[in-house]
Amino acid sequence: MSRRDVHLDAMLRHLGAAYYDSLQGRAVEADVTRAVQQVAGHVGDRPGGQPVTGADSASAHNAPRHHGRHHSRVRDIMTTSVISIDRITPYKEIATMLASHHIGGMPVLMLGRRVAGMVTDADLVAVAAKTHQKRSLLHLGQRPLAPTAEHLMTAPAITIRPDAPVASAARSMTEHRVSRLPVVDQDGKLLGIVSRRDLLRLYLRPDAEIAAQVAELLAEVMPDVPQTVTATVCNGMVTLTGHPGEDLKSELRLAIELIAGLDGVLDVARTDVEPTARIADPAD
Repeated sequence: MSRRDVHLDAMLRHLGAAYYDSLQGRAVEADVTRAVQQVAGHVGDRPGGQPVTGADSASAHNAPRHHGRHHSRVRDIMTTSVISIDRITPYKEIATMLASHHIGGMPVLMLGRRVAGMVTDADLVAVAAKTHQKRSLLHLGQRPLAPTAEHLMTAPAITIRPDAPVASAARSMTEHRVSRLPVVDQDGKLLGIVSRRDLLRLYLRPDAEIAAQVAELLAEVMPDVPQTVTATVCNGMVTLTGHPGEDLKSELRLAIELIAGLDGVLDVARTDVEPTARIADPAD
């Protein structure tokens, strides 16, 4: 089955789920209409109607749009084409999609493209291990039911907003021990996904590009004392040399704080007063 067919199959299943929920009183006519329009847009019956469906892979990555001059936001690095599933997607199909798209997890969507949870390859492996342990306990004649995304997913999903700083995404991934975050709007609707790989791309910036940005920032913060403080960059480490004087001490601290937050900067150090000092907190 081609990737286009996989997308269409998933949307048709989503349409069926929307219709079923409408019969049960859990959805309104607008939800079903929206699902119909998504399918129509995918097959070309409605221009510009292709929904958000894609992988957290480099090939599907859109060109980043920089939110501001010095700092990236989640919207700048997220993948907007996201492979997603609905709550009734069976185990085997989830495993097939993860393998065919070379991804480690997918958001599970409810009606209106709202994120219900996340299913990862670790969830599938955990279920497989439990199934193997229980297999010997099954009684003759019992017919086990194949788990679906609704039973496999971690819910609620850990999500993030598109305007959040990239550093917030990194902290959230670390705190919750996840490798990807669905990006949602204020209503919880899926806009994209950001992965650890997306975050690491920020640290692939050339040193020369970082150095130029640092020089520009220094000139903005301390415009009256050009070249009083100079910067060198090596493997993402910024070293500041020079001393602007006590009257510009606060400006220097501000510059260090801003430099530390630049995309691709690992750390900032000074070699003027304390040659080996590592400046971890600009407020010190």
